Amino acid sequence: MASRQDLRSGFRERNLQKALGVYLYIGPALLVLAVTSIYPVIYSVVMSFFDWEWGGKVSFIWFGNYLRYLSDRSFWQVVWQTFYFTIGAVSVELVLGMALAIIVNRLRFGVGIVRTLLMIPLMVSGIIVALMWKILLDPTLGIVNYLLRLLHLPTSVWFGAPGSAMPSIILVDTWWQTAFVFIVLSAGLRSLPREPFEAAEVDGATSWQSFRYLTLPMLKPVLLTVLIFRTIDCLKVFAIIFGTTGGGPNMVTESVQTLAYRTAFKFLKLSRSMTLMVIFSIIILALLLIYMRVGERETVREGGSR
Repeated sequence: MASRQDLRSGFRERNLQKALGVYLYIGPALLVLAVTSIYPVIYSVVMSFFDWEWGGKVSFIWFGNYLRYLSDRSFWQVVWQTFYFTIGAVSVELVLGMALAIIVNRLRFGVGIVRTLLMIPLMVSGIIVALMWKILLDPTLGIVNYLLRLLHLPTSVWFGAPGSAMPSIILVDTWWQTAFVFIVLSAGLRSLPREPFEAAEVDGATSWQSFRYLTLPMLKPVLLTVLIFRTIDCLKVFAIIFGTTGGGPNMVTESVQTLAYRTAFKFLKLSRSMTLMVIFSIIILALLLIYMRVGERETVREGGSR
C-alpha cells in the first residue's frame, strides 16, 4: 500500500497540474486585460502628477492638477450635471423598463415580436442615436415639432435651450437604453417561482399587493444589478451629449467625459484630462461600493428574517 506521504505528494502534483492548466487557459485573457485596461489606468494615474501639454515639456507638479480641479467650482458643476443626467435617466428607465417587463410578461400572444421590437434601439450605436434624434428634434425641420404643431400643442427648441437641453438628452437615452432594463427585468420576472403568487391570489391579494410584497422583494438582486450597470454607464455618458449638444448651450449639458475630451483634444492639456478621469473614477468607485454595501445589508437582512 502507498504511504501517506506518497498520497500527499500525488495530490500536490495533481493540484499543481490543474492550477497550471487553469493559468494556461486564462493567461492570454489576463495578458490582454493587463495591456488594454490595467496599463492605461496606471499610466493615467502616473501622468496626472505631471504638467503635460501636447508638444510641450513634461514637469512633475505633485498634486497640482488635483488641487486645481478640486477647488474649481466649474468642475463640480460639471460633476453635478453628470449626476443630474444619471439620476434622471436611470430613474425613468427603471420605472419604464419595469412597467414594460410586467406588461409583456402577461401577454399571451406575440411576446417574441414585442421583445424583438423593444430591443431594436440597443442595436444602434450611441453617436447614430444622437444624430438621429438631433434631426428629429430640430426646432424648425424636425418631425417632432411638426407633429406637435399639427396637434396644436406647444413646441420646444429641445437641445437649443438651457432649460430643456438636459431633459431632452435624458429622453434620448431613455429611448435608447430602456430596452436593456426591460430585458434583464423580464428575465428576472420569468425566473420567479409561481407558488407564492398563486397562494396570494387564493388569499385575495390584489395585483398591487402582489407586486409590492412579492415581486419587488424577490427582484431586489436583479434590480440592484440593473441599477449598478445603468448608473455606471450613465456616469460615463459621452456619445449622445457629444452628438447632440457638444456640452452646450452655455455648457449646461457638459459631462465629465466631454470635459475630459475637450481638455485633451481641444486645449491639448493631456495630464489635466487624465486627472479629471482619475478623480471621477474614484467617485464612481465610491458609489459602486455604496451600492454593494447596501446590497449586502439587504441580503443579510433577508437571510436573518428567514
